[in-house]
Amino acid sequence: MALNRYRMRHLAGKGHAGALRTEKLLKRTDKLLGVILLGNNLANAAAAALITVIAIRLIGENEIALTLATLFVTAAILIFSEITPKLIGANYPEKIAYPASFLLKPLLKVAHPIVSVANIFVSAILWILRLNPINHKKDELNSDELRTFMIENGHFLPQKHRNILVNLFDLNSITVEDVMKPRNSIEAIDLNSTPEALRKAITASNHTRLPLYEDQLDNVQGVIHLRELFSMSETGLVDKNMLEKIMWEPYFVPIDTPLLTQLQNFQDRGSSMGLIVDEYGELMGLLTMEDIIEEIIGEFTKDSPFSSTYFKMQSDGTIIANGGCSLRDLNKQLGFDFPLGGPKTINGLILKHFQDIPDPGTSLKIDNIPVEILQSQNKVVKAVRLFPNPKK
Repeated sequence: MALNRYRMRHLAGKGHAGALRTEKLLKRTDKLLGVILLGNNLANAAAAALITVIAIRLIGENEIALTLATLFVTAAILIFSEITPKLIGANYPEKIAYPASFLLKPLLKVAHPIVSVANIFVSAILWILRLNPINHKKDELNSDELRTFMIENGHFLPQKHRNILVNLFDLNSITVEDVMKPRNSIEAIDLNSTPEALRKAITASNHTRLPLYEDQLDNVQGVIHLRELFSMSETGLVDKNMLEKIMWEPYFVPIDTPLLTQLQNFQDRGSSMGLIVDEYGELMGLLTMEDIIEEIIGEFTKDSPFSSTYFKMQSDGTIIANGGCSLRDLNKQLGFDFPLGGPKTINGLILKHFQDIPDPGTSLKIDNIPVEILQSQNKVVKAVRLFPNPKK
């Protein structure tokens, strides 16, 4: 019963004879238990009767003989029939179960009539007690249980591979809001800018795909790929008309979309970038396929100031992080315990705590984590110093 069922099924699938026999036996758990308990109780009863007879012949038929026989049989059964074999079986299930299946299979046939009669009485008792009989469904794990199983029993996998599998299980429990680049980090181009301003914005861009808007960021008109723009700009000046010719329709994504669902949506649409909007249609952020991939396998680089997870370890053990740093990434990569039920960034968490814009040099504790404000500007906290988590 202590067998790893998944390993057993794997071995059975590869044709392992012992695993195949054991798998068939475990499909009839009630009969298997009946045979095992039948043999166990016969042996225990026979041992008790034998010891009692020996004690009476050696000591005589009196209370002392019965007491000594009872104590001896109890100790012998407890040590040699219960604790020792069960501990060995629990620690070496495969070494015990597969060879034992040779004996149990024929015993199951021989004892079938007795076990069947016993099971009739057992079923009747269960029916009277309104209890469901033993079912023979295969072991099933939900996603959370499978995630826990992977964490606790995935030691045969390299740590990097295990992290990737665990991150995959997390995709359906987080939304695009947890991973998106926030609105103030979006690089976009105003179509109503002058040709010179358009040229400068495109030249200074750090990305290959850029949203295009008119007058305000919520009024996104389309998205362009710089590769197409460069091929057309060789023939003329970059202006609004040229950009409108090569831009494609923007793809908007509701902010509460599960990340796994969005990954599938990207695949179905053949898209790799979406604009995240709230229930009122206001632009909240931007999500790319790269963001989802990084959520699975980890950051490609932590050195870019454009990364939402930008932070730097200091020689004194503290961490300098920008205000847009994701709380999830800080918790995952540095072992902090910031709450994730509200704001998604360290800036948002600090503003929620103060209900105001704190001045540089201000220090506070959030859930027992010391935080020092290093820079605040334009209604946001730009940089903070985080101290090592005292809980670790």
